Amino acid sequence: MTRPDAKPTITQAMIDAYDEYTHLTLDRRRFMEQLTRLAGSGAAAAIAPLLAANSARAAIVADNDPRVKGEDISYPGGSGEMKGYLVKPANQAGKLGTVIVVHENRGLNPHIRDVARRVALEGFVALAPDFLSPLGGTPTDEDRARDMFGKLDPAQTIADGVATVAFLKSDKDGNGKVGAIGFCWGGGTVNMLAVNAPDLSAGVAYYGMQPKAADVSKIKAALLLHYGGLDERINAGIDAFKKELDAAHVDYTVYVYEGANHAFNNDTSAARYDKKAADLAWGRTIAFLREKLK
Repeated sequence: MTRPDAKPTITQAMIDAYDEYTHLTLDRRRFMEQLTRLAGSGAAAAIAPLLAANSARAAIVADNDPRVKGEDISYPGGSGEMKGYLVKPANQAGKLGTVIVVHENRGLNPHIRDVARRVALEGFVALAPDFLSPLGGTPTDEDRARDMFGKLDPAQTIADGVATVAFLKSDKDGNGKVGAIGFCWGGGTVNMLAVNAPDLSAGVAYYGMQPKAADVSKIKAALLLHYGGLDERINAGIDAFKKELDAAHVDYTVYVYEGANHAFNNDTSAARYDKKAADLAWGRTIAFLREKLK
């Protein structure tokens, strides 16, 4: 018998079910039904929060950290106003490379703000756009935010991303070079930004959906592509993507982190976070951005 205070056992099947839920193929009711079948009615309620991201988890770089300066801003998007979170090192010396930080399919939440501060702390100007701006911005309810992504116009999202590149390219504290880093939905958005924004110098896509094969030849940016070894849904497109990148002579590097799940970088998700993979990928990401945006 499992003790009431024992930590629930989370299986790969449960993580896979949550991944299906977060990517719009399951609604919450069906997800909970599937989780109950896998875990039992008593454990499902305890396991669901461990699979989900928890915005209450402490930030790695606090929002009042004196080493960085962050502010909420508005700037011109592709067809309307975009909102975002702009962060710069507090004691900036000289002009810096600039980095767009693209959120997952939960919008501009506390975790992504934290990631933007981490990027700034590494010596960059960081801007985390809210790609839900056309729909009124990211709500506090993450399930509601998730549902809003299905209502976005993909063409408008691309236009807003291209406009964000142009905005950062002219930032007074930037050196004119723009990179982008994105996670999950944001990783796919970075790949599409590489296709559509010739002024993008570097793109880092964490477990992002690959662009259409016919579009890969348009990519001018250098790419760093991170994938979790257990992420079968996204990894199914790696080989075809690499083939097209090779044919287009794109500067790219692919890393697959064995034993890691989709969203392995998100430290607010207890079940999917993989510290070893996340730390290794982050070190590679910062080294790559420093090289390409200097």
